[in-house]
Amino acid sequence: MASKKVTVTIPEDLLDEIRAEAGERGMSAYVAEALRLKRDRDRLRELVDWLEEEHGPVTESERAAVRDELDDLDAEHEHRTARKQSSGEAA
Repeated sequence: MASKKVTVTIPEDLLDEIRAEAGERGMSAYVAEALRLKRDRDRLRELVDWLEEEHGPVTESERAAVRDELDDLDAEHEHRTARKQSSGEAA
């Protein structure tokens, strides 16, 4: 796939975090993945808007259930990240 170099401005604190996360795969790969995820999220938002037009808005109980599931996913992510960091320190 063809690539093109671009210049962007990123807040310094965010850049530091991204560099730490990007690791060996590099900044370009990390940013490209992040942009793909953002594009996909925007498309999902359009789908949600369309579905709400067709079927009505999401209820508060449905929103609460999703928030609970996202909290569970966030906790799992934190657990895996902590485990990964611990194993890296021990290695």
